[in-house]
Amino acid sequence: MGKRNSALAVLTAALSVAGILTACGSEEEPEKERKDVVDQIDQQGQSIEDGDYQEEQSDAGEQDTDLGSDSGESSREDLDRIREQFGETCIAEQTFEVELSEYPEPVWFVPRSPSQTGQGLEIQIMQNGEVLTEFDAYVPDALAGENFTSLDAVSFYDVNFDNRTDIVLIETFGNSSFAAVYCGVGEAGTDDPRYFVLYKALSEALSEQVNPLTVTEIRNFISGGKRNGEFDSYQEAYEAVARLCDMETEEEIYDMAYDLIYVDEDDVPELVACHQGYSVSLYTYWDGAVYALMDDWGYGAMGNAGYAYAPRRNNIVNDNSDYAGAILYTTYMAVSNHQSVDVIACIETFNFDDVNQNGYPDEEELDSMGMYGVSYIDGVEITAEEAASYKVGDYEWIEGSMTFAELLAALGR
Repeated sequence: MGKRNSALAVLTAALSVAGILTACGSEEEPEKERKDVVDQIDQQGQSIEDGDYQEEQSDAGEQDTDLGSDSGESSREDLDRIREQFGETCIAEQTFEVELSEYPEPVWFVPRSPSQTGQGLEIQIMQNGEVLTEFDAYVPDALAGENFTSLDAVSFYDVNFDNRTDIVLIETFGNSSFAAVYCGVGEAGTDDPRYFVLYKALSEALSEQVNPLTVTEIRNFISGGKRNGEFDSYQEAYEAVARLCDMETEEEIYDMAYDLIYVDEDDVPELVACHQGYSVSLYTYWDGAVYALMDDWGYGAMGNAGYAYAPRRNNIVNDNSDYAGAILYTTYMAVSNHQSVDVIACIETFNFDDVNQNGYPDEEELDSMGMYGVSYIDGVEITAEEAASYKVGDYEWIEGSMTFAELLAALGR
């Protein structure tokens, strides 16, 4: 048989949904300078609540906060220019030009006062007068019908340890303050869609558990105030990640579970965080930082059986099928540079005789199901022995077996 272009298109779509192709073929060292863009807590002009972060502004060469008698007038002129640029509805004091990891060039974060009572803020990311994306408005159910009072703080940093810039807001409606966390999706330099997703469960948990409710205390609560890259041990880093995952979970929908497994050859375990039966994340620790090898990869539906690994052999496998098993996609992956998962091979197996080579089983071809089998890599036919050569031993499922409390005990925390 020749190349299977239509079937390969199905395979690519399946892997893209699972998140597998994001690192395909990437063996170069990630660009270190992007880390500075991800974490912009020091961004000039933004609302900084904590003295330590004020110090970091000065250390980073930011504008001196003591500019003399002209500073008040200059500040008013700046705010007037922002209102002229974005309209009177924008909250000028919390409108900033920032660098975000999701975009290759600086963009404007533009919050606008609600147009009606009970509505949430209208928030846009803009560039050169164009709206790049808009945020879902959010007001906690308990504050429905309350008037907007103030946007108290805005912070741009990597909240969920995926090396993308996220945005944390502290808002007040009526007399009550709450946190709103929007996590970034997409990366600069790719064709991926770029937007920000409201993490409602996390926002609610932080609003309830953090007191006083400030950006600084949110960071202290999740990670002891440490940025990704500043952790002293994998135990400390995994505690922060798992604490975040536990707050992200909507308990009435998901059963969250954790595990420590050894995927590659080193003595540092990987952390599994699993929404049992729905999705799984896999994290690793290296040189003070956490890296998301698998970020909420779905399974348990659409023929995706899940993800397995060969302990200490640096080999991860996923089986996915279409047309009731007529076509099987077997993807082998490995951890690369301690920071990502790369695809080793995608094997496409046809368990029927595709006589007309259209990439799916027609009615007249169903009789050949189970009596025929041929495999391909990149559209080129391979032997059964070549397909089997990618297996490296016994595999175990990547899934959770511990509660958050049991994980902390296993970490000695």
